[in-house]
Amino acid sequence: MSPDRLVLVLVGPTASGKTCLLDEVFGSRAGRDAFRLPEAEVISADSMQVYRGMDIGTAKPDPSLRSHLPHRLLDILAINERYSVGDFVHRADEACRVVAESGKLLIVSGGTGFYVRNFLCGLPAAPPADPAIRESVARDLADKGRASLRAELASADPESAVRIHGNDVYRLTRALEITRSTGRPMADFAPSRELRTGYRFLTLGLTRPADELTARIGERVDGMIAAGLAEEVHSLRSAGHGPDEPGMKAIGYREFFELQSGDSSTPTERIKNDTKHYAKRQMTFFRVLPGIEWISTDPKDLASRISAIVHAGISTL
Repeated sequence: MSPDRLVLVLVGPTASGKTCLLDEVFGSRAGRDAFRLPEAEVISADSMQVYRGMDIGTAKPDPSLRSHLPHRLLDILAINERYSVGDFVHRADEACRVVAESGKLLIVSGGTGFYVRNFLCGLPAAPPADPAIRESVARDLADKGRASLRAELASADPESAVRIHGNDVYRLTRALEITRSTGRPMADFAPSRELRTGYRFLTLGLTRPADELTARIGERVDGMIAAGLAEEVHSLRSAGHGPDEPGMKAIGYREFFELQSGDSSTPTERIKNDTKHYAKRQMTFFRVLPGIEWISTDPKDLASRISAIVHAGISTL
């Protein structure tokens, strides 16, 4: 990868309008010509859009959009397969190499901030997995339960215990593997805060007023329900997929498993609430990305701003 190779990195909380913006600017020849931009391909930085069969609940770009604005790293895994930040960075680097060779503009876009940060700064030098320790953690999980492991992590690595979601068994067990292997918290193996070499990043963040974003989240979830989200989840459950599989832990899916008999709330209400809290966590993560520039979400102003930034580096594409 040439050191001068330009990569546009576009982030923003869920429902902020990333996909629509990219489609407007890069999705048609007329749009590209209006802003004097080349063809582009999008590399998805979304931890759940990688799973096949999870289309509605992940707000996956539909085939018609992808036909004129190609997206990579979508539909690459079965729902029961794990997808780590290391997997993402390695796959994204390879996708960037292929897209760069085609002469198209590289765009990395998505809402999984942990993936984006490691793409920008490189993977941390975390200790390799120890099979014996991994087995002991898995055995303790089965014998003692998740609460016991969380209590152990809270004692050994309180920062990670607070940060890792209660349903995220993969990251919980990985954090415990690290503390048991090294006696040190995960923060000791945090990624660099410096941008890595091999790319020239233009990192742009979209934001909206909180009340506007909340309204958009509500509209998006209502649209998902109307489009058949409940039926999509039912189909996946009928195919044998359960709540412990990696894909089924996504917002929009796990809520259908969590409801108990007599629960007064509905999946729709829970999805809206979980998505709103997730958007807040996303913004906290995005604000500390190195080199990020926050830009307007007005469609025309935003498109013009991206055009100006990208066009300044067109000679190095």
